[in-house]
Amino acid sequence: MDRVQLTSREHHQRAVDALRAAYSRLPDGVDVRLAKRTSNLFRFRSAGQAGLDVSQLDRVIEVDPEARTAQVQGMATYERLVDATLRYGLMPLVVPQLKTITLGGAVSGLGIESSSFRNGLPHESVREMDILTGDGRVVTARPDNEHADLFEVFPNSYGSLGYAVRLEIELEPVRPFVRLQHLRFDDAAAAMTTLADICHRRQYAGQRVDFVDGVVFSPHEIYLTVASMTDRAPGVSDYTGDGIYYQSLRLRREDYLTIRDYLWRWDTDWFWCSRALGVQHPVVRRLWPRRYRRSDVYRRLVAWDRRYGLSAKVGRLRGLPPREAVIQDVEVPIERVVDFLSFFQREVGISPVWLCPLRLRRDRPWPLYPLQPGVLYVNVGFWATVPLAPGQSDGYHNRLIEREVTRLGGHKSLYSTAYYDAEEFWRLYNGAAYAPVKRAYDPAGRLADLYTKCVRSR
Repeated sequence: MDRVQLTSREHHQRAVDALRAAYSRLPDGVDVRLAKRTSNLFRFRSAGQAGLDVSQLDRVIEVDPEARTAQVQGMATYERLVDATLRYGLMPLVVPQLKTITLGGAVSGLGIESSSFRNGLPHESVREMDILTGDGRVVTARPDNEHADLFEVFPNSYGSLGYAVRLEIELEPVRPFVRLQHLRFDDAAAAMTTLADICHRRQYAGQRVDFVDGVVFSPHEIYLTVASMTDRAPGVSDYTGDGIYYQSLRLRREDYLTIRDYLWRWDTDWFWCSRALGVQHPVVRRLWPRRYRRSDVYRRLVAWDRRYGLSAKVGRLRGLPPREAVIQDVEVPIERVVDFLSFFQREVGISPVWLCPLRLRRDRPWPLYPLQPGVLYVNVGFWATVPLAPGQSDGYHNRLIEREVTRLGGHKSLYSTAYYDAEEFWRLYNGAAYAPVKRAYDPAGRLADLYTKCVRSR
């Protein structure tokens, strides 16, 4: 386990004061962004852009094991947060899959994982936030104070209203190990029927289910993984070495991991995306240092390739068609998942595809990502490139996906490319709720608005 590093409240306040002062010194008209060492967004920035230094806001302040809460700086990664909470036998209610996702990023963007069928989304376990707003204030937003409007609209605002510098979140108890069962299905309809039943009962074959997700390898090879925390294990697997987690779904009916390895099971190979970088080849894997088998390392390699266009140049030299990046996560009501997968396999053809069920914890929607209360959704995640046929321009497949998700009553996360026109965007992402909060907390428009940030900046 990584060394746990906490920070004092005094150090935290000095860091907040320094950030606020740095923000006040930025001239009007500057494109404001955070200078972060890592990012999990797939809207790549131009090289050399300056940003606000948030390096002193990346720690856990306090874990309260009695109240089961944590005070966390906004730029703390989930890896650091988990290391701090596991010491007390606790974890955040939802731990996104990748180690360097920050708590502030998951709350102002979107996060999901295999506990989301019972715990919703990361922002639903936030009790309060200190936010550096667009007008330069630092305000404490809670659901029951004078900044409740900001608390409601902050999730899915992607830094367009401000930046969370401190968050208080709920935690839940964990056990040392996780037992996994991988269930194979030959068609999507049967898999979704079983998934709906598991999420409703929170059990499978009479046993409690703490986590559930799935992988689609092909229309006739689909796996659901149901997982339960346990105090004992006959032995544990390790997928940070030669073994590759997603391949184990096809090889094992049952498996055991430590709770920490379970939470980070997808990070070592960036789900399966390390395959495109050659990391899954046995020879390359033996030579690739274990400490660099991480999603943030792979993401930096992809950013470097995007910056210099190496893959595109090689493709042109080989006479291959241009390729479109299709890197998206979408939420579709479970009753429409079969329709979406049929469309996706026919029109896009990427595999594998990740499945993760979720249901809101509360009884009303969150304004900027209006999933309906009581409805079970399935997150469908796909991250690859596809060839463009003659006459197809970049964005062709992403636009198809956007239209189909809307037709099926779903929503699309905004961490990657989006192609909506302004009218449709504000209809889907509740511009009526966003606009008054934007005016109240960023009246001068110092921060780019949500549409500019998520669509026009692609």
